[in-house]
Order: sequence, then structure tokens, then C-alpha cells
Amino acid sequence: MNRKGFVLIQEEDGLIRELLERWLGEAGYPVSATRDERPYLVIADVPNPRSAQTVIASLQAVYAAPILVMSGRFRRGVAGSGETARRLGVKKVLAKPFTRKELLSAVAASLEED
Repeated sequence: MNRKGFVLIQEEDGLIRELLERWLGEAGYPVSATRDERPYLVIADVPNPRSAQTVIASLQAVYAAPILVMSGRFRRGVAGSGETARRLGVKKVLAKPFTRKELLSAVAASLEED
């Protein structure tokens, strides 16, 4: 990766967070749980899509980075929809469970310039 910074993962489930860190690290994305530095991408779990706006707004207030949200409550078809991402004001949404390939594709799409 030629980017400066890292990917910040906000995920309460330690096993899922470790898996994401491993998959992203193996793909060359530096990952950190430290909130003191400036990430170039934020990946955040949204346990309840009804409260997504609050979570997203709090992240946007702190970080000037694209946000990828994931949730086990997103339906697969809806999560792949750009409309859902636009409505939430994020770069991409990802339905849990997802594969390594789906995660890396969502990360790459989140980092693309508009």
C-alpha cells in the first residue's frame, strides 16, 4: 500500500475484529485500533441500522476519512446497493457475514476517488 496512515476498525466482537485485522493485513492494509492517529479508512460495525446515523455522525465528527459500515442486520441485496450507502452518507455498506473477497472489494471501493 502506498497510502500514509492505516485502516481503523471499530468492531466490538474481538474475534471478528481479529479476523478483519488479519485479512486486511495479509492484503497489505496497515490496521490499527488506536484512535490517536489519522486513518485513511474507517470500518465500523453498526449493530442496529436504525442507529446508524448516530454512529456515522460521531465518526464523521472525528475522522476525515471514508467510512465503510457493516452490519449483520443489512440484507445482502440492500447492503450491496449504492443507494443504501448514499442514504447513510458512507462510501460502502457490507452485510455480515461476508467473505474475505467481499471485504477487500468493499475496502477497495471505499478508497476509490469519486
